[in-house]
Amino acid sequence: MIRLLIADDEDLLRSALASLLALEDDLEVVAEASTSTDAVRLAREHGPDVAVLDLEMPPADGLRAAEEITAELPTRIVLVTRHARPAVLRRALAAGVRGFVPKTTSASRLAEIIRDVAAGRRYVDADIAAAALTEDECPLTDRELEVLRAARTGASVNEIAAQVHLAPGTVRNYLSTAMTKLRAPTRHAAAHQAWQQGWI
Repeated sequence: MIRLLIADDEDLLRSALASLLALEDDLEVVAEASTSTDAVRLAREHGPDVAVLDLEMPPADGLRAAEEITAELPTRIVLVTRHARPAVLRRALAAGVRGFVPKTTSASRLAEIIRDVAAGRRYVDADIAAAALTEDECPLTDRELEVLRAARTGASVNEIAAQVHLAPGTVRNYLSTAMTKLRAPTRHAAAHQAWQQGWI
């Protein structure tokens, strides 16, 4: 029996997926979560064989939850996403994620992928993999990405400065450079664009 954790912030999708997967003879849903924080907590509590995590899930995201889970547990991770961004795929593979699938995947196909992942194999959707091979490189420096990651929470310049241990003026310079490179009108737009591309 393969024990599963299902995590998705959309209640209807999560409960439907859990119900469909539970119909499989060899799959058992042992926990459901609606946030990335709960996903990590329930993974620690139940020790599932496979965790199926939605990528776009508050308060952090499914990838951050995957990193925390794989750092502590032998649980294998399958990330499910509506917006497949190639840079996210690279980060996911680097974090040890074993499966990367779009939300258009049927429940029966997902069950097959879960079995493969539980058996130690890896699955990456072919279209996502193809896009990853042709994607442009990120034009932003590590520091610019760091301040944009902090800006994504809606933090003020002073709050970002305290978080990344830089002077407010330096943070403004990094944000301004990132906005120029991305042709974004605001720091929030730049942070959102960087997140959409999978760079943060």
